[in-house]
Amino acid sequence: MTQTVSRPARARSPLPLDVEAIRADFPILTRTVRDGKRLVYLDSGATSQKPRQVLDAERWFYENVNAAPHRGAHQLAEEATAAYEAARATIGAFIGAPEREIVFTRNSTEAINLVAYALSNAVTAKEPELRTYAVGQGDEIVVTEMEHHANLLPWQQLCERTGATLRWLGLTDDGRLDLSDLAEVVNERTKLVAVTQQSNILGTINPLGEITARAREVGALVHVDGAQSVPHQPIDVGELDADFLVFSGHKMLGPTGVGVLWGRYEVLDKLPPFLTGGSMIEVVRMEGSTFAAPPQRFEAGVPMTAQVIGLAAAVEYLQGLGMGKVEEHEKALTGYALERLAEIPGVTVIGPPDTVARGGAISFTVDGIHPHDVGQVLDDLGIAVRVGHHCAWPVVRRYGVPATTRATFYVHTGYDDIDALADGIRAAQKFFGTSEVR
Repeated sequence: MTQTVSRPARARSPLPLDVEAIRADFPILTRTVRDGKRLVYLDSGATSQKPRQVLDAERWFYENVNAAPHRGAHQLAEEATAAYEAARATIGAFIGAPEREIVFTRNSTEAINLVAYALSNAVTAKEPELRTYAVGQGDEIVVTEMEHHANLLPWQQLCERTGATLRWLGLTDDGRLDLSDLAEVVNERTKLVAVTQQSNILGTINPLGEITARAREVGALVHVDGAQSVPHQPIDVGELDADFLVFSGHKMLGPTGVGVLWGRYEVLDKLPPFLTGGSMIEVVRMEGSTFAAPPQRFEAGVPMTAQVIGLAAAVEYLQGLGMGKVEEHEKALTGYALERLAEIPGVTVIGPPDTVARGGAISFTVDGIHPHDVGQVLDDLGIAVRVGHHCAWPVVRRYGVPATTRATFYVHTGYDDIDALADGIRAAQKFFGTSEVR
């Protein structure tokens, strides 16, 4: 398929970030795809590409240290422990958290499951303080209709294990949370409210202040899914007023296989472990065992040390750019993309139509063409997007579509990428004969 020629460039404001300089740090962006076409990567919401600085950090660990932290008395083990804990401090500072409140997991999904299983494990914990947040019959867990499956299924399963009831906040027609019944849904029976800070499919940035205020009124815990927010905007847990925040390294320029659970220490300290084994113990006897204090209580086994060090390098890279500028950059791109898509007949954006409380994830449909087919045409042109229900099946059902095509932006995205996307959609329409290409 021949790539269409982009329109003449329109007047547009300079982007806050130097896209060309940033692209030079990402080796994968130099490659071509589909018979020599430039890679236009618009799938950072699924997984982000990695700058050379992150790749070098992981390589440094394997080539120079490569030992298990918190084990052994030899020099390599000492250096591994120091590097691992230094990374914990760096990552904690990125979100304004002390080191002892940072727990490393494999990803956001595992971090959410950690909390959900801890709440059900609390029912049978032998220490009274570890039963503080036990969930059982008569209790309620509140989620929203826009949650990623990772922030829905663990709470469904928690309710099935414990006899608790799952309730949720719905969506408005323009892709925002419907808070009209917030006071009814979040009530005295609510034990925990789980909500995404930014929707992975709609791009919506949720009004956490109103939700957390209501949760505090009834004494409920607040769990925030930050997988799509922490990589893209400044976050300070001191201002968040939540009890838990989770995010994944691979969505913020870091390695796969590492995620973070931030928890308010006084809450973490009253939770039983999710996984048990080495490193998370205090004393072990044949008759029974006691557990270490957080965060070690929740890090059983040899940790993903190289990945943690790589994530710290990613954090330092983002800090070097400035998270305020990252946020401004994506807002400018999102506004431009919404304008370009609005110009194309037959394209419908699923979610907020403007940049107010909205991040850089745009899901859309094209009349007469299945989203998978749109994605295939874009892929033939070298444009990588996501198609499907985006692990948010209730959302696509709410809006009556089988799936959507989703473009997500990051620090290396430029106006030229958005132009390529718009041209690619028009090429799909021409290919399938659904609309006159203008």
